[in-house]
Amino acid sequence: MNLLQQSSVVGIISLGMTFVIIVAGIDLSVGSVLALSSMVLGILVTNGTGTFFAIIMAILAGGMLGWINGIVSTKLKVPAFIATLAMMVAARGIALLLTDGEPIHNLPPSIRFLGGNIIDNKVPVSGILWILLTIIGIFVLHYTTFGRKLYAIGGNPQSAYLSGIEVNRYIIAAYVICGAMSALTGVVLTSWLTVAQPTAGKGIELDAIAAVVLDGTSLFGGIGGVGGTFIGVLLLSIITNIFNLLGLSSYYQSIFMGIIIVLALVLNRFVVKKSD
Repeated sequence: MNLLQQSSVVGIISLGMTFVIIVAGIDLSVGSVLALSSMVLGILVTNGTGTFFAIIMAILAGGMLGWINGIVSTKLKVPAFIATLAMMVAARGIALLLTDGEPIHNLPPSIRFLGGNIIDNKVPVSGILWILLTIIGIFVLHYTTFGRKLYAIGGNPQSAYLSGIEVNRYIIAAYVICGAMSALTGVVLTSWLTVAQPTAGKGIELDAIAAVVLDGTSLFGGIGGVGGTFIGVLLLSIITNIFNLLGLSSYYQSIFMGIIIVLALVLNRFVVKKSD
């Protein structure tokens, strides 16, 4: 149960990242979107806004930032790496600006549900939410027209366009989903820590990308799914826990994690070539 709760933060944000990577995109702004949405939530609830409405507004804010990422990368033809890098810097700056870099404490008790536990205080709500979202993601990607079109775009955007698929619209939708999932992660993290922190989520984009590619999703698009991402997140959490139990320094952990990511990418390329 502890592993499930620890993994849920990276897990939920990785779900959104999976949608973007399937269409051969990338989103480096997820950590900053997480932080900004967390601050939006904290500001609203401490100013008397209802918790449910505040959560919806925070998720909408994340979705809007994802929409901007999608528009910039498709309509303005800015490479996704650059577009989301700019959003990463801008969204983090706005998050810091909202409270002059200060965290928001004294959140109402009602905000703590998503970060708490149920069933004799043993089962994490965030873990259950992550599992449910994974199931929904599997259904959307594999059993709906929307999901099949995302795979088609990631596999060959030119062919998808010639087949009548509105490529830009679906790519933008993938970025909106990613932004919304980042915002939801910010809500969950705020609920768990009971504090809205403008510096939250730094570096989480690397964990998300690693989790997505670790279990087979191709960075070149068209291959993979959220089921594999779920396993990838758990594998990363287990590896991190093993490192901690061994007393390995965080510096060495970063080195080994980088090596693991490279090996996963090499294996990914090998599997893709073999399948071709």
